[in-house]
Amino acid sequence: MTELCGSCVRVRCAQDPAVRVLLQGPSAPQSPPLPSWLPRHTDKGSGGDPPPPWTGAKRTTWSPITSLSSTYRDGLEVRYICSFLGLAAVGVGSWCFHMTLLYEMQLLDELPMIYSTCVFVYCLYECFKEENSINLFSITLLLIFSLSVTVVYLNWKEPVFHQVMYGALVASLVIRSIFIATWVNPWLKPLCYTSLGVFLLGFLLWNIDNIFCETLRTSRHHLPPGVGVVTQFHAWWHILTGLGSYLHILLSLQIRSIYLKHRPKVKFICGVWPILHIEPQKKS
Repeated sequence: MTELCGSCVRVRCAQDPAVRVLLQGPSAPQSPPLPSWLPRHTDKGSGGDPPPPWTGAKRTTWSPITSLSSTYRDGLEVRYICSFLGLAAVGVGSWCFHMTLLYEMQLLDELPMIYSTCVFVYCLYECFKEENSINLFSITLLLIFSLSVTVVYLNWKEPVFHQVMYGALVASLVIRSIFIATWVNPWLKPLCYTSLGVFLLGFLLWNIDNIFCETLRTSRHHLPPGVGVVTQFHAWWHILTGLGSYLHILLSLQIRSIYLKHRPKVKFICGVWPILHIEPQKKS
């Protein structure tokens, strides 16, 4: 077992019962072992404090809820309501996992990432179809993919498998988004590349946090608390990937609304937070 360090503590021998007692207390339930790549936090009250558990929930729960009501009010398609709900579900799962560090809550965090991204894929690849159309073939394929990933991951607890499957879904979104923003709706390039850039920045910080875990933890001992918090790159990963996913839904929704000849307009709550509003059709 390696040292428990910082915001990306690695437990190489997670099957050791002593690890579970250390992380969750002597009365911890005997659930399946946690994968070695997952962040663990035990150094309370020091520079190695974990990012607050609400960072995961705030990034993907409050964000979609702000747009969920306007999406429903504007009478937009159910698929986009499902997109916002899926993003919120990831936030709730992340919140539960970071508060408990239970294996079951880890699944509640990771599996909704697959499910919600499948909804994103469906929305983006079906954005040039008739209004309220349903592609049963695409839905069936995505359901089979989701169920297959779930079954394999429950039986083969290999985090790299989850990462590869999630990465494949994200790659399909990136390719499709860039194609549409380049050849179909070039005026959407700013939103497209902002969404992609924010997400990739979060991914970069997550990798930095993993690679330089011990160095970052040591540096926090010598920094003021307020400054040390800024170096919690795992927390920034949550915030930035949540924001990037939210912006992607706005991009997909705007592409769809333009195709349906609606009048989409991005508005900002308090001048900061973007939401998509569909303006009423002009009367002739």
